[in-house]
Amino acid sequence: MNDQSRTHPFRDSVQDTAAAETCPETAQTRAPAYRLAFADPDFLLREDLRPVRLQLELLKPQLIMDERGVRSTVVLMGSARIPSPERPGTATGLAQWYDTARTLARLITEKSLHSYGRDWVVATGGGPGIMEAGNRGADDAGGHSIGLNIVLPHEQAPNAWVTPDLCFNFHYFAIRKMHFLMRARAICIFPGGFGTLDEMFECLTLIQTGRMKRIPFILFGKVFWERLIDWQSLVDEGLIGEADLGLFRYAETAEEAMAMMGEE
Repeated sequence: MNDQSRTHPFRDSVQDTAAAETCPETAQTRAPAYRLAFADPDFLLREDLRPVRLQLELLKPQLIMDERGVRSTVVLMGSARIPSPERPGTATGLAQWYDTARTLARLITEKSLHSYGRDWVVATGGGPGIMEAGNRGADDAGGHSIGLNIVLPHEQAPNAWVTPDLCFNFHYFAIRKMHFLMRARAICIFPGGFGTLDEMFECLTLIQTGRMKRIPFILFGKVFWERLIDWQSLVDEGLIGEADLGLFRYAETAEEAMAMMGEE
């Protein structure tokens, strides 16, 4: 922050943080209680500060995306285990979906460039597999893309194709999922495991219950999804309504999905 960007006459927090670091070394200034609260990691990580951390995790990506001018996104979700054609992976039987996701992201980003990258911005979980394919496709088109990563004990680091200053890291799954949906104008779900299913059903529930407006919701690979989930049995047992089956559509190719998104 400089004097021109400030909207008030008071000293700002950056100035005082720097000044506090130059205080004389005494028993008092070395005590944790003396640290500025907002510059004290030990304080911010206390259990009592969870509400503040939730707010910060919601606010930081929001402000950065606003500053970058991101108005709307297309969300690509799918397994981290589906490999690119260049390297082996665990879900090799589903490997064709990597190329499909990459092509879809390229087509979406080409459309996004007409709005100077403000609308139709590809957003993924930022990790490997289908997420990587989405960010990579956006890069193929010469555009930027968003990666919403999360700290996990065994996976995940951001893939190399996420736009660096739109690459975010989360502690809270719930806040991460909010950012997936806050700007979404379409959701594309590729085959995946527990994480993909969790995200898919939360999105469907929000739309079904009217907590989120209806947007194009596309499942890639009808054979995969109908083998995995007996949607009709949910209707037959009275657990969902017949109309709920219309909340999503199936696509097999990137071009089909683009046509579906263009209809809305």
